[in-house]
Amino acid sequence: MSAETTPTTARAAEAPAGASIHDIGYRHYDGERHGRAYVRRSLFAQSLRGAFGIGRSAKSKVLPILLLTFISVPAVIVVAIAVFTDANSLAVKYTNLVINAMPLIGLFVAAVAPQLVSRDLRFNTMPLYLSRPMERTDYVAAKFAAMATAIAVFTGLPLLVMFLGGLLGKLKFADQAKGFAFGLVLVAVFSLLHAGISLLVASVTPRRGFGVGAIIAVLTIPYFAVNALMGILWYNDRLGAVEWLGLFSPGTLMAGIQSKYLDGTSDFPGEIVVSDGAGVVYLLVTALLIAGSYALLNLRYRRAGL
Repeated sequence: MSAETTPTTARAAEAPAGASIHDIGYRHYDGERHGRAYVRRSLFAQSLRGAFGIGRSAKSKVLPILLLTFISVPAVIVVAIAVFTDANSLAVKYTNLVINAMPLIGLFVAAVAPQLVSRDLRFNTMPLYLSRPMERTDYVAAKFAAMATAIAVFTGLPLLVMFLGGLLGKLKFADQAKGFAFGLVLVAVFSLLHAGISLLVASVTPRRGFGVGAIIAVLTIPYFAVNALMGILWYNDRLGAVEWLGLFSPGTLMAGIQSKYLDGTSDFPGEIVVSDGAGVVYLLVTALLIAGSYALLNLRYRRAGL
């Protein structure tokens, strides 16, 4: 083969009569090939950035910025009150701040989950994902981790503001560190639970608007219904049944756990704190909901046609 002969021309010379090989100019990739772990990390990072509008249009950043601002304002107010009144502690506990901010967190969750999964279903991009060294389980793991991390960042920001503000206000470090640690534990459990529920609901429909409405309904209707029934039972002195009703909505589940195990203040009627037996059931139900939603999400993406 001469120096001017290329592999393409050599193959063309060996081709049978009437056959031709066209070199259309694509360059062969001869670099390092990454595996499934790299793909999962890349999809996780891309999804997490997209949850806050990073790398997307300016319009996509408006809602996350507004919600982050709104959820941080109460934390700033709590710190300001403690500093200007020379208080020895913050007026609101870290875990209670998370529970009180659930409406804003619910809006964030409802806005982000459909953006992470519904668009892929609507525009039928799943075959493109799966054409890479990626399995359906990798896709679910990356999306679940991104959603949980986004909720944790969103929910943990006001807690960080309170913690730093408390230290700057010269409140006792031990008290602030303990409260902040309890708050982070609640944020972790809260994020995993709501990530699983919201992604599962969003994965049912390719329409983002339907996904947003369905998530809001799933998170809010049971919460208000359970609280109303709790109030009725408490008013009629049926105190024993109040704590068990909290098992029937994600919001009251978190409220019961934070008041029982994380030094929070109960917002159940009459400030009822769940008993030891009920507390164990709260933990088990929360764990089952997280594991069950993740398993159902994997099952959803095993369906043919994706």
